[in-house]
Amino acid sequence: MITLNRKNSTEALIHVLFWVLFTFVSLFVFTKYYWAENPFLQYFFILVVIVYTNNQILLPYFVKKKWYVWYSLLFILISFLATQLYCNVFTRCGCTIMKCLSDYLWQTLTPLLFFSFIWILFKYIDQSEEVEKIKQERTTMELKFLKSQINPHVLFNNLNTIYSYSLEKPDNTPDLILKLSDNLKHVLYESNAEKVSLQKEIQFLDNYITFHKIRTEGLKQIKYSTFSDNDTYTIAPLLLITIIENAFKHSSVNSVINIDIIAKNNTLVCITTNSFDKKTIKNNNTIGLGNLKKRLDLLYKDNYKLDIDSSNVFKVTLNLNLS
Repeated sequence: MITLNRKNSTEALIHVLFWVLFTFVSLFVFTKYYWAENPFLQYFFILVVIVYTNNQILLPYFVKKKWYVWYSLLFILISFLATQLYCNVFTRCGCTIMKCLSDYLWQTLTPLLFFSFIWILFKYIDQSEEVEKIKQERTTMELKFLKSQINPHVLFNNLNTIYSYSLEKPDNTPDLILKLSDNLKHVLYESNAEKVSLQKEIQFLDNYITFHKIRTEGLKQIKYSTFSDNDTYTIAPLLLITIIENAFKHSSVNSVINIDIIAKNNTLVCITTNSFDKKTIKNNNTIGLGNLKKRLDLLYKDNYKLDIDSSNVFKVTLNLNLS
């Protein structure tokens, strides 16, 4: 990957070499003029202004607007007028329009076409580097997130829960083992995909919440509901767990945790509310949610809205476009 300094140096070198070569050829062609009287040397500075006005202003503007036809017409007009200016003002050849274009158009058209191509080439390189950077950031964040989900501490707590049930409620133990197995499978294998079925993701959350209900029984009340009007929705894996995990981790003892997930009309809304300790909210809650926002920016740029309200209770609302 070309670094910023190396890329700028390469681009500058290309510009310098072209102008040196182009000037040499132009002066060599017009041998009948003395160097001091050569009209190209006078026209050269106007040509530079035309070329870099095109590169810095016209080309970026029209490409951004996707007005390719209009730009092509303007490009032709500029080339024509610049050639007529050179022909009639500087060389004063007195030739016809067609003869003028035939003899002198190349001197305007060559640098315009060349530097337009160079601009497009380096823009493509910039976009490729940006896409690659986003992919690398996404991969890094995904790996960090996956590691956090298979944290040995979390796994240890779940295994302790299963062990307790094997002593107190042995009939329920196989079901808990199956839930833990399903979640590990989802984290380790299914979450490698760019998107997974929303149903599978909710099943993962169901199992996760089940373990929390068991561990916090008598300490916290969990109200959890889900709804979906379509079985074909897909979502980035392990996206909602951060919001739910945050509600569990930082909620007060003897409190109520509300979790509502609604998927309707290609829009998913996830809302969690929980009481919290204001002394720890700034240091703890915002870290995980900050990482979530970065992940949302990578995966759902301009297609999500994340609101965090900590006025009375801690409320997180995520609106996500699933289409």
